[in-house]
Amino acid sequence: MRTKALQVLSLLLLLSGCSIWQSAVKSTFPYTTIITIPRTSADNVLLSASGTAKSFDQNFNKNGNNANKVKDVKIASAKIESDDPADFNLGNLSVIKVYLSKTDGSEELLVASRTDITALVGNSLVLDIDNTKILDDQVNQSNVGIRMEYQLRDHIYVNAHLKVVLSLRASPGSK
Repeated sequence: MRTKALQVLSLLLLLSGCSIWQSAVKSTFPYTTIITIPRTSADNVLLSASGTAKSFDQNFNKNGNNANKVKDVKIASAKIESDDPADFNLGNLSVIKVYLSKTDGSEELLVASRTDITALVGNSLVLDIDNTKILDDQVNQSNVGIRMEYQLRDHIYVNAHLKVVLSLRASPGSK
């Protein structure tokens, strides 16, 4: 009888531990993608570029995602970095808005933006986040869609490949 009770208790701890573990994992590994701004982009006009982001932890899950073990997923931080060329000055952009969606583009939500970008900001920029939105539906897939709206301050002479890094936070739970 005592062995049976210990087995049930162990199973309950294991199941709750999976949710806790998955929320820690989901909160540790960011979603990343590379967005390309073509050198042919017009300046002083709001334009858009898209990509598909994946989180590193999804490589280790059987079906590509364990998001059903977490809830209340929200954006924790957002950053843009120059990838190629590595020294591309993000000050060439005057506006950045980052949207997260399901892979098919549905249920798109604005999660981060920056409208006060200085001309000499450099090759890395932290964005202002909107952490009031619940992103459970968007991250309950193997990948997520990222769309970046941007406005060039001046014409650029190279294709700029920018790395978008979105860190999330989640609570344990199952749906």
